[in-house]
Amino acid sequence: MLGSTHGTLTTDFRARVVACGEEPHAIVHSMAAAAAEGDLDVSGRPLHASVPDLDRFFRPESVAVIGASDTEGRPNTGITRQLIGWAERVGARLHPVHPSRKSVFGRACSPSVADLPEQVDLAVLLVGDPLPVVEELAQAKVKFAVAFASGFAETGEEGAAAQARLAAAVERSGLRLLGPNTNLNAFEKFRDDLDGPAIALITQSGHQGRPVYALQELGVRLSHWAPTGNEADLETADFISYFSQRPEVGAIACYVEGLKDGRSFLLAADRAARAGVPVVAVKVGRTEAGARTAASHTGKLTGADQVVDAAMRQFGVIRVDGLDELQDTAALLARARKPQADGVVVYSISGGTGAHFSDLATGAGLRLPTLSQEKQRELHEWIPDYLNVANPVDNGGHPVGDWRGRKIIDAILADPAVGVLICPITGPFPPMSDKLAQDLVDAAETTDKLVCVVWGSPVGTEDAYRTTLLGSSRVATFRTFGNCITAVKAYLDHHRFAASYRSPFDEAPHTPSPSFRKAQALMRPGRQLSEHAAKQLLRAYGIRVPREQLVTSAAAAVRAAGQVGYPVVMKASGARLAHKTELGLVKVGLTSASQVRDTYRELTDIARYEGVELDGILVCQMVERGVEMMVGVTQDALFGPTVTVGLGGVLVEVLHDAAVRVPPFGEDQARSMLGELRGRALLEGVRGGPPVDVDALVEVVLRVQRMALELGHDLAELDINPLMVLGRGQGAVALDALAVCR
Repeated sequence: MLGSTHGTLTTDFRARVVACGEEPHAIVHSMAAAAAEGDLDVSGRPLHASVPDLDRFFRPESVAVIGASDTEGRPNTGITRQLIGWAERVGARLHPVHPSRKSVFGRACSPSVADLPEQVDLAVLLVGDPLPVVEELAQAKVKFAVAFASGFAETGEEGAAAQARLAAAVERSGLRLLGPNTNLNAFEKFRDDLDGPAIALITQSGHQGRPVYALQELGVRLSHWAPTGNEADLETADFISYFSQRPEVGAIACYVEGLKDGRSFLLAADRAARAGVPVVAVKVGRTEAGARTAASHTGKLTGADQVVDAAMRQFGVIRVDGLDELQDTAALLARARKPQADGVVVYSISGGTGAHFSDLATGAGLRLPTLSQEKQRELHEWIPDYLNVANPVDNGGHPVGDWRGRKIIDAILADPAVGVLICPITGPFPPMSDKLAQDLVDAAETTDKLVCVVWGSPVGTEDAYRTTLLGSSRVATFRTFGNCITAVKAYLDHHRFAASYRSPFDEAPHTPSPSFRKAQALMRPGRQLSEHAAKQLLRAYGIRVPREQLVTSAAAAVRAAGQVGYPVVMKASGARLAHKTELGLVKVGLTSASQVRDTYRELTDIARYEGVELDGILVCQMVERGVEMMVGVTQDALFGPTVTVGLGGVLVEVLHDAAVRVPPFGEDQARSMLGELRGRALLEGVRGGPPVDVDALVEVVLRVQRMALELGHDLAELDINPLMVLGRGQGAVALDALAVCR
């Protein structure tokens, strides 16, 4: 069925399983679907997420409960009772299955799956070993199954082997499985009296979703909950893809302990970005459990969590740290309308509160524009002249006895530069705080702009909070400054991102370039290339290197220096040389034949003493007067090849200033990488120095990305350091390179 793509799929599949430890059935699912559509990139990976039809999972017409019980005191009894209630709410027919029971809770019980009275959409497995049941379900053509059983990959190697057998059986069966090691969260009771866009929730640990589920008690709608468990089959990416197509979903909230497959996650995030549906995620694992060994600077710089963080930003996934941030940010993004401006105004009854909040907001990157003189004069009609109304706006005490308070709020919201009004109320101070809350709610009902309130009282039982603020679907209410700022920044960033998003998968190459064929001939499987060979690899992809010659005698070195042009640099070149400078195998600024002759002998003597095998000595053009950068490729266990750019030379190990992206990406992302560097000012010229050729640097990054895409299965690491970026219009030159083949 796969036709001519079969060989490509097999090669890609094996390479990814060996290199990344990915579970084979997940790769087969995504790649087979993509191949059937002819929708693969140059490396044989899918370019679009397949969206599983989960309608019959969440809204089945018929459900089987395998292992159903009504014996009080047994765990299965409580689960069966909850499933009966859930089936009644969604309008599904429920069929208990148990080999030794005639009925369960008054319902006729089938002895086995084969004896079910009808084909069912969903089977819930309340058995210790789901593997034998999966094979029965396959024969009965069941669409979906849920396995609650634990004791799989979460327990170690033996459990992981059992999970692999379960996954293989599911793959053969054709059904889709949620779990194992999952729970009842998918069958919770959701409030049906709430309006507006909803949050869809995905969690690998069910308890971690409780704060988001509890938002319903504050009036925030929840539509789905997918507790993915160990993800033997259905994974976080599947549910992101599905939820992003649901019209009722305004935002997707995720708690992720580990990503099963990086590519699938990015394809799902891409689908959500195309649909304009924000994804907010807590991803645990910000710290490295162990250091990775790598020959290159790039490998040492790019930690696993740094790649996850960059990949999420690249595809618009909003990463937050805490569950409180997850609930507040997801709720705001689900319910708030599109911003009309990115200006934020802080309005408070205390100058100190306004100043404090403004400092925090500005530090987080929010823009607090100074209100125009005309607007300030208007506000001073109702606010005393001695109070500052430039932004933050200090009212000195919100008016209680008349209409002035509402006039102030309406005037601020009427400013075209203002997209968000934030009012921090540090504590209840009735009647002022009550009147302020009501005026804010009333104003929010008449504007399309975002109105936020921070209710700082630790009590939270005040009527102004519980009834007035939480009773409004138009005011976003927070309990802390930090959560408000995090959510508002995410809101503005998301809409800015969505307005300009172009899927990189739409422009990803489908066929290898002519450079690929040249490069393939240079690869040496399982070996590190010499600097000379690594530079030939760069040259194949159009990346500029210095004039240089590889020589094997002192006389040849002198001739080469004359042809290259003095002054020259001389370096030892060998397949096992990673860091030549530390061994004294690099000499710069040689200006005469005698220096070249002596240096040749010195370098070969050092190499002989150190036991380093050489393929020759490089005589290179000396390139000065630029900014030293580093560009490289590493292999990430989840995402495959990644591209890193950062400050180079000696600064790479001192500052660790680098940015990373996962291919494919376009020029906008390449420039964004440079913008993330702490040392980016060096590119613009400092202390009177001229700006450098940023366009040439971006071009190198994009060419290296092409290498990563085309040579991803063969290239373990690439490190261009230093890449000398010359003055504007003069290009960039790769002075040194290290490449390790897989």
